[in-house]
Amino acid sequence: MAVQSSEIVFFDVETTIPTRTGQGYALLEFGAITVCPMRMVELRSYSTLIRPADLSLITSLSVRCNGITKDTVVPAPSFADVADQVYDLLHGRIWAGHNILRFDCPRILEAFSDINRPAPEPKGAIDTLQLLTQKFGRRAGDMKMATLASYFGLGKQTHRSLDDVRMNLEVLKYCATVLFLESTIPDILIENSEVSPIATPRRRTNGKDSTQQIGKDEIIESPSDRLACPSTSSLSPMKIEFPPTLYPSSVDMLKARRVGEANVSAEPNAASAGPFDLGGMRAGMEEPLPEDSMEEEDKAAIPSQESSTSVVDGCFDSFNDFLEPDGVSIPSISVTLASFYPGTHRIQILHQNFPLQLKCASLKVRFGISTKFVDHAGRPRLNFVVDASPNLCNILDGADRLAQKLSTDSGSSSEWHHVVGRKQGFFNSPTVRLHLPTLADGEINRWTTEIYQKESSTTHKLVFSRYDVAELNSLFTPGHVVDAYFALVAYDFQQNAGIRLVAKKLIVHPSS
Repeated sequence: MAVQSSEIVFFDVETTIPTRTGQGYALLEFGAITVCPMRMVELRSYSTLIRPADLSLITSLSVRCNGITKDTVVPAPSFADVADQVYDLLHGRIWAGHNILRFDCPRILEAFSDINRPAPEPKGAIDTLQLLTQKFGRRAGDMKMATLASYFGLGKQTHRSLDDVRMNLEVLKYCATVLFLESTIPDILIENSEVSPIATPRRRTNGKDSTQQIGKDEIIESPSDRLACPSTSSLSPMKIEFPPTLYPSSVDMLKARRVGEANVSAEPNAASAGPFDLGGMRAGMEEPLPEDSMEEEDKAAIPSQESSTSVVDGCFDSFNDFLEPDGVSIPSISVTLASFYPGTHRIQILHQNFPLQLKCASLKVRFGISTKFVDHAGRPRLNFVVDASPNLCNILDGADRLAQKLSTDSGSSSEWHHVVGRKQGFFNSPTVRLHLPTLADGEINRWTTEIYQKESSTTHKLVFSRYDVAELNSLFTPGHVVDAYFALVAYDFQQNAGIRLVAKKLIVHPSS
């Protein structure tokens, strides 16, 4: 009989770090605490080291991350030995943790699959990375657990499972307290705050804020659970079904919704949801975090720092939805305000009600890789400049005009930056800037754009072993020709707005 409990279980796993393409993760440690959501106190705890089947997966990169060595786990039990305890602890409870939807939950499912055992099923899931990003905002910086702990003076993160989940709970308590105080005396605390507590776009409708008021009941019990933490038999477990990829594109997401014109003044329906209505959290599992959040707390595979660039055969099946400029009807371009997170909206650029993505052949590089633009964490935002054909300019200018008008009509006061660059003396040769999005994997950065190199008769995908801008400089030098697949992504951040061309795939032609 399935356990039905209103307790929350905060858990965390430590793993090996993949060092080559196709290599998976191996669990090294599991730690969890169960918490009463009405009193936010720890009820019980459990932690164990785990011996992986292949000890060679524990590399120096892995040890630097969590300090767990081969010698440490040799006497530890295998996952099969502790699977019963892990299952009993997780099954039928509400799962919570920092970035668990993207990392820890998939690792648990994989571990049970590897031993041919059914995985535990949660009643619900609370990802504190998503929750705090939405509710607390970026006042603490990059939203990593270590940064949040430092912000509240809770000490240094150890990257050990039980320590991390206890720190997670404390961070959540501190954030909730700040939000409670701000909701009690907002005219004093929020008005005098150095940074806005809520990370929402600067947009209004008819002079009024169109975002929904922040709720205070993200983690509360139902009315029948006010005094204690009893079992709840009326709620059935919620099975988490992970998408084929943990990083689905906004394109796939929007296609599933058949996005039409949005009603800017429409309020989200989140206020009507009950305390255990986790529809929004389930949707969050299928949507990517905002670009800045993805950079900060993505526990994807970290490439090895020891090997050099290699090539693998390319596969272009996932880029069939990109349109050539000749296939775009400018009158069919539209823009809409689409819900991004509860209470926030982002401009979406559409073509026939689908996100507009372009593939342009034989773009000549005008200026090579630039690193002068940086993100909030000080990492360079990689980009390079190419010449734009008249047809491409017409498409981008049309999208630019529509997006700028919608931005203004929605109340944004940000300065608009046009996507096509035209400088005096260069009117016959406009340019556009292609951006290579960057992710942070612990202390290591990497770009996510797929890069291919074209040779006489074949095209190979390049696999970069490290974050080395010099490698990119050698590929994207002025005069080189590239085929580019890119998305049109609107932004509005720190009083700057516009359209960013985000490169999804680049094919570098051989130099002539």
